[in-house]
Amino acid sequence: MEVRVDKYLFAMRIYKTRSIAADACKKGRVTMNGTQLKPSRTFKVGDVFSVRKNPITFTYKVLQLSENRLGARLVPEYMQDITAPDQLELLEMARLAGKQGRDRGTGRPTKKDRREIETFFSDDYELDFLDDDDE
Repeated sequence: MEVRVDKYLFAMRIYKTRSIAADACKKGRVTMNGTQLKPSRTFKVGDVFSVRKNPITFTYKVLQLSENRLGARLVPEYMQDITAPDQLELLEMARLAGKQGRDRGTGRPTKKDRREIETFFSDDYELDFLDDDDE
């Protein structure tokens, strides 16, 4: 039995839709033994292929074939992830770099901050530190 590349990538949940999987093949992001795969090419059991998703390249081995989309728990029975450890390290570094955000209290004001600002600039806002005797 053989399965088209785009159908297999969709069935194994590597891509969200079959058309996105086909586009990835056309753009050269799916390779086998260094050659780019067309969406109509077929996979057999035992094939090893690579999928480039920035910033890393994932490598998979076909264990079983299926044209139908599987549940996420069943995917390891049909496909083995053999991605190199250095590629996974790049993924971890990219994930950690994405956590760098702005500090709390900087940037755009929250809803609470906006309400306090509006209250401050309203005409009926009274300043507590000014007394009528000081004038």
